[in-house]
Amino acid sequence: MNCTYNKLSFLSLSAALVLMGCGSTTLVSTPVENIDAVPLKVSELTEAEKKHWGHLDLIQDTIPGMSVDRAYNEIIKNKKGKTVVVAVLDSGMDLDHEDLKGVLWTNSDEIPNNGKDDDGNGYVDDIHGYNFLGDSYNEQLEYVRMLRLNIGDASQRAEARLLLDKKYPEALQNKQQYEQIFQVVKGADQLVQDELGKETYTKEDLLSIEPKTAQMEQSVAVLTQMFTYGDSISEVLEELEEGITYFTEQVNYNLNKDFNGRAPVGDDPYDITDVPYGNGNPDNQVESESHGTHVAGIIAAQRNNGIGVNGVAKNVELMSIRAVPNGDEYDKDIALGIRYAVDNGASIINCSFGKSFSPKAEWVYEAIKYAASKDVLIVHAAGNDGEDLELPENRNYPNDDMDTETEFVDNLITVGALTSSYGSEMIASFSNYGSQRVDVFAPGAEIYSTMPNSAYEFQGGTSMAAPAVAGVAALIRSYYPDLSASQVKNIIMESGLRTKTSVIVSGDETKATTFDKISKSGKMVNAYNALILANNVSNGKMTLDSNSK
Repeated sequence: MNCTYNKLSFLSLSAALVLMGCGSTTLVSTPVENIDAVPLKVSELTEAEKKHWGHLDLIQDTIPGMSVDRAYNEIIKNKKGKTVVVAVLDSGMDLDHEDLKGVLWTNSDEIPNNGKDDDGNGYVDDIHGYNFLGDSYNEQLEYVRMLRLNIGDASQRAEARLLLDKKYPEALQNKQQYEQIFQVVKGADQLVQDELGKETYTKEDLLSIEPKTAQMEQSVAVLTQMFTYGDSISEVLEELEEGITYFTEQVNYNLNKDFNGRAPVGDDPYDITDVPYGNGNPDNQVESESHGTHVAGIIAAQRNNGIGVNGVAKNVELMSIRAVPNGDEYDKDIALGIRYAVDNGASIINCSFGKSFSPKAEWVYEAIKYAASKDVLIVHAAGNDGEDLELPENRNYPNDDMDTETEFVDNLITVGALTSSYGSEMIASFSNYGSQRVDVFAPGAEIYSTMPNSAYEFQGGTSMAAPAVAGVAALIRSYYPDLSASQVKNIIMESGLRTKTSVIVSGDETKATTFDKISKSGKMVNAYNALILANNVSNGKMTLDSNSK
């Protein structure tokens, strides 16, 4: 499932609301030395910083970005690099987006829209990638599909049943609670608008009201509390509507045992030999299918064109592979999507998705091995459950260890998410972590990037951290094309910033720990350092630490 973080903070509101009316840091392999006293940033981020923080520099800006701007200004400058193809294995991507259409991969051996497989690669009309989902969009979670189709052994199905029996009532209750809160806030908002004589108002305007009725007193109290969730009531109402949509989709599709989202595709998704299927149009099918577009912009939105945002990497061609629905992805689609990307020239594949059940995981493992044999790097999101992936009950697929303690490949890097606040709260509360199963952390909370219809928006999740790292990998492969996928992975891990600052995981103040205990490298990704180390390794001046510690 797409690893986008959904804000569900309203669920912490008391039932009464409804009833009322309703350390030090060191750098590795860098000439910069003394940064032991990086101050905590106490001022609010400016609007420009909020939209760009993942590219900023911890030393210069006291914001834990990846030093992308510094890398361009001090290292890359006007150097020319090799073009790198990065596959976005995700939901559909807006191929006409003003900030993406100039950086799309194009299959020059295929003639558009003639219904033929001109290049003989097994895929018809795959001009900018391929769509393994056909006309489908909404989907079940994997464990719900397992119950519907009687897949897996008895113990797996029993686990799935217990999970569904727990999650479906929760989703239904949350949907109802959001709807109740929305109606309370909407009614209070209309009452205050009428009182003040204007549609928009500030918190100060609200508090200036002297309530003459109990209803107005309750409305002011409700809306005062709502201002803690947003800068305006319209923003709060919009977020509440997003929550309603999220839980409605869970109830109707993701957790609905009787729903079959695969029907429009026409294949057997549990038979990997049932091909071909899908089509050559990897565009987003509906406006709400925004995940792949947002991910793509983080990697390589066209830089310095005066519009939108700057992606991390230039010299990139983005290949769109539509394989992640609004629900859990199928192992078949992911396995074939990885192989498509490898066979059609991608050197990096971004995988911002994950799930806790994978009945045909072996298909994906074989595809990952295939990518490794062809020197292709895979960047994977760690997931958004706020869980320790070292615990056996917290599974996250795909992975590079087959649920053992030993990695079977060295071409997959797993990424957790940072916030913009350097210090104890810099690990995003939603981010999974793990001393062996998460390799690095990168900016992933409230990231501004491309959205369908040439729009832009903030989204957060390890889904946003992974493409940031894919962008850094693309920079390395562009300027140092002699380096292997394994070397690129280990350069990213070794060259990051290591902090001794105590951090909180899962948003739980009782879970304070240190960076070296929540990721294999114990580091935050840093593009500036990565390019310096890549240069030294490429020139034979340095070798890599196989432990990446």
